[in-house]
Amino acid sequence: MTIEQTATLSAEPSVLPTKEVITAGERRIEFHRVEGLENIASVIGGTEHLVCFDVNDNRIQPSNYNKADGAPLRMLDSPAAKVDVSKRSVEDMGFWHRSADFSEVIICIKGALRWETELGTHVLTAGKVLSIPRGVAHRSALCEESGDENILIEVKISGDLTYTGPEQP
Repeated sequence: MTIEQTATLSAEPSVLPTKEVITAGERRIEFHRVEGLENIASVIGGTEHLVCFDVNDNRIQPSNYNKADGAPLRMLDSPAAKVDVSKRSVEDMGFWHRSADFSEVIICIKGALRWETELGTHVLTAGKVLSIPRGVAHRSALCEESGDENILIEVKISGDLTYTGPEQP
Protein backbone atom coordinates (compact mmCIF):
# COMPACT_ATOMS: atom_id res chain seq x y z
CA MET A 1 0.00 0.00 0.00
CA THR A 2 1.28 3.45 -0.86
CA ILE A 3 0.05 6.87 0.18
CA GLU A 4 1.02 10.02 -1.69
CA GLN A 5 -0.11 13.52 -0.88
CA THR A 6 0.13 16.66 -2.96
CA ALA A 7 -0.83 20.15 -1.81
CA THR A 8 -1.85 23.09 -3.94
CA LEU A 9 -2.13 26.68 -2.73
CA SER A 10 -5.58 28.19 -2.34
CA ALA A 11 -6.77 31.79 -2.15
CA GLU A 12 -6.80 31.54 1.66
CA PRO A 13 -3.32 31.01 3.10
CA SER A 14 -4.69 29.15 6.17
CA VAL A 15 -6.40 26.46 4.07
CA LEU A 16 -4.28 24.14 1.97
CA PRO A 17 -6.32 21.83 -0.26
CA THR A 18 -4.77 18.37 -0.34
CA LYS A 19 -5.17 15.51 -2.75
CA GLU A 20 -4.54 12.14 -1.11
CA VAL A 21 -4.12 8.94 -3.14
CA ILE A 22 -4.30 5.57 -1.43
CA THR A 23 -3.27 2.47 -3.41
CA ALA A 24 -3.75 -1.06 -2.06
CA GLY A 25 -3.10 -3.86 -4.53
CA GLU A 26 -5.02 -3.01 -7.69
CA ARG A 27 -7.31 -0.45 -6.01
CA ARG A 28 -6.68 3.29 -6.12
CA ILE A 29 -8.77 5.81 -4.20
CA GLU A 30 -8.31 9.56 -4.52
CA PHE A 31 -9.57 12.10 -1.96
CA HIS A 32 -9.63 15.88 -2.10
CA ARG A 33 -9.25 17.40 1.37
CA VAL A 34 -9.75 21.02 2.37
CA GLU A 35 -8.25 20.62 5.85
CA GLY A 36 -7.27 17.67 8.07
CA LEU A 37 -7.95 13.97 7.61
CA GLU A 38 -11.47 14.25 9.04
CA ASN A 39 -12.63 16.81 6.44
CA ILE A 40 -13.01 15.25 3.01
CA ALA A 41 -14.30 17.77 0.48
CA SER A 42 -14.93 15.11 -2.16
CA VAL A 43 -13.95 11.67 -3.31
CA ILE A 44 -12.26 12.12 -6.66
CA GLY A 45 -12.07 8.46 -7.65
CA GLY A 46 -12.61 4.96 -6.29
CA THR A 47 -15.74 3.30 -5.03
CA GLU A 48 -15.25 3.25 -1.25
CA HIS A 49 -17.39 5.43 0.95
CA LEU A 50 -18.52 5.60 4.56
CA VAL A 51 -21.75 3.85 5.47
CA CYS A 52 -23.79 4.85 8.49
CA PHE A 53 -27.11 3.27 9.40
CA ASP A 54 -29.35 3.17 12.46
CA VAL A 55 -30.47 -0.31 13.55
CA ASN A 56 -33.46 1.36 15.25
CA ASP A 57 -34.75 2.61 11.86
CA ASN A 58 -38.06 0.88 11.09
CA ARG A 59 -36.98 0.43 7.46
CA ILE A 60 -34.28 -1.96 8.69
CA GLN A 61 -36.65 -4.84 9.24
CA PRO A 62 -35.26 -8.34 8.66
CA SER A 63 -37.55 -11.17 7.63
CA ASN A 64 -37.07 -12.73 11.08
CA TYR A 65 -38.90 -9.97 12.89
CA ASN A 66 -41.79 -12.21 13.88
CA LYS A 67 -40.85 -15.55 12.35
CA ALA A 68 -38.95 -18.40 13.95
CA ASP A 69 -37.27 -19.36 10.68
CA GLY A 70 -36.53 -15.89 9.34
CA ALA A 71 -33.09 -14.73 8.27
CA PRO A 72 -31.32 -11.60 9.54
CA LEU A 73 -30.99 -8.63 7.20
CA ARG A 74 -27.57 -8.41 5.49
CA MET A 75 -26.26 -4.83 5.73
CA LEU A 76 -22.57 -5.17 4.76
CA ASP A 77 -20.94 -7.91 2.73
CA SER A 78 -17.47 -9.00 1.66
CA PRO A 79 -15.74 -12.34 1.13
CA ALA A 80 -14.01 -11.92 4.53
CA ALA A 81 -16.88 -10.58 6.67
CA LYS A 82 -20.63 -10.05 6.70
CA VAL A 83 -22.69 -7.80 8.99
CA ASP A 84 -26.34 -8.63 9.63
CA VAL A 85 -29.08 -7.00 11.72
CA SER A 86 -31.34 -9.40 13.57
CA LYS A 87 -34.54 -8.36 15.30
CA ARG A 88 -36.57 -10.92 17.20
CA SER A 89 -39.80 -10.01 18.92
CA VAL A 90 -42.22 -12.93 18.98
CA GLU A 91 -40.72 -16.34 18.20
CA ASP A 92 -37.67 -18.31 19.21
CA MET A 93 -35.26 -19.56 16.57
CA GLY A 94 -36.82 -23.00 16.18
CA PHE A 95 -33.77 -24.73 14.73
CA TRP A 96 -30.07 -25.15 15.36
CA HIS A 97 -27.59 -23.43 13.04
CA ARG A 98 -23.97 -24.34 12.38
CA SER A 99 -21.68 -22.21 10.19
CA ALA A 100 -18.80 -24.10 8.57
CA ASP A 101 -17.46 -20.96 6.85
CA PHE A 102 -17.60 -18.19 9.45
CA SER A 103 -16.96 -17.49 13.12
CA GLU A 104 -19.81 -15.37 14.45
CA VAL A 105 -19.75 -12.39 16.80
CA ILE A 106 -23.17 -11.56 18.25
CA ILE A 107 -23.58 -8.06 19.73
CA CYS A 108 -26.78 -7.29 21.65
CA ILE A 109 -27.93 -3.72 21.04
CA LYS A 110 -31.39 -3.75 22.64
CA GLY A 111 -33.41 -6.20 24.72
CA ALA A 112 -32.03 -9.67 25.46
CA LEU A 113 -31.85 -13.16 23.97
CA ARG A 114 -30.63 -16.49 25.29
CA TRP A 115 -28.04 -18.14 23.04
CA GLU A 116 -27.86 -21.91 23.35
CA THR A 117 -24.68 -23.47 21.95
CA GLU A 118 -22.94 -26.83 22.07
CA LEU A 119 -20.44 -25.15 24.41
CA GLY A 120 -22.95 -23.63 26.83
CA THR A 121 -25.79 -21.14 27.19
CA HIS A 122 -25.43 -17.36 27.52
CA VAL A 123 -28.03 -14.63 28.00
CA LEU A 124 -27.05 -11.56 25.99
CA THR A 125 -28.38 -8.24 27.23
CA ALA A 126 -27.68 -4.81 25.71
CA GLY A 127 -23.93 -4.27 25.49
CA LYS A 128 -22.92 -7.94 25.76
CA VAL A 129 -20.98 -9.73 23.02
CA LEU A 130 -20.75 -13.46 22.28
CA SER A 131 -18.16 -15.02 19.98
CA ILE A 132 -19.24 -18.35 18.47
CA PRO A 133 -16.41 -20.33 16.84
CA ARG A 134 -16.81 -21.61 13.32
CA GLY A 135 -18.53 -25.02 13.32
CA VAL A 136 -20.30 -24.71 16.71
CA ALA A 137 -24.08 -25.31 16.59
CA HIS A 138 -26.23 -22.59 18.16
CA ARG A 139 -29.68 -21.00 18.30
CA SER A 140 -31.34 -18.04 19.97
CA ALA A 141 -34.44 -17.94 22.15
CA LEU A 142 -36.46 -15.34 23.98
CA CYS A 143 -35.81 -15.17 27.72
CA GLU A 144 -37.13 -13.47 30.83
CA GLU A 145 -35.05 -10.36 30.06
CA SER A 146 -36.26 -10.12 26.42
CA GLY A 147 -38.10 -6.96 25.44
CA ASP A 148 -40.82 -6.18 22.91
CA GLU A 149 -38.02 -5.79 20.39
CA ASN A 150 -34.60 -7.44 20.65
CA ILE A 151 -31.92 -6.13 18.30
CA LEU A 152 -28.63 -7.87 17.54
CA ILE A 153 -25.73 -7.21 15.22
CA GLU A 154 -24.28 -10.45 13.84
CA VAL A 155 -20.78 -10.23 12.39
CA LYS A 156 -19.68 -13.27 10.40
CA ILE A 157 -15.92 -13.46 9.89
CA SER A 158 -14.12 -15.98 7.71
CA GLY A 159 -11.46 -17.66 9.78
CA ASP A 160 -11.03 -18.23 13.47
CA LEU A 161 -11.01 -15.55 16.17
CA THR A 162 -8.76 -15.30 19.20
CA TYR A 163 -9.88 -13.42 22.32
CA THR A 164 -7.19 -10.91 23.32
CA GLY A 165 -9.09 -8.81 25.89
CA PRO A 166 -8.68 -8.83 29.68
CA GLU A 167 -8.97 -12.06 31.64
CA GLN A 168 -12.56 -13.33 31.83
CA PRO A 169 -14.20 -13.24 35.29
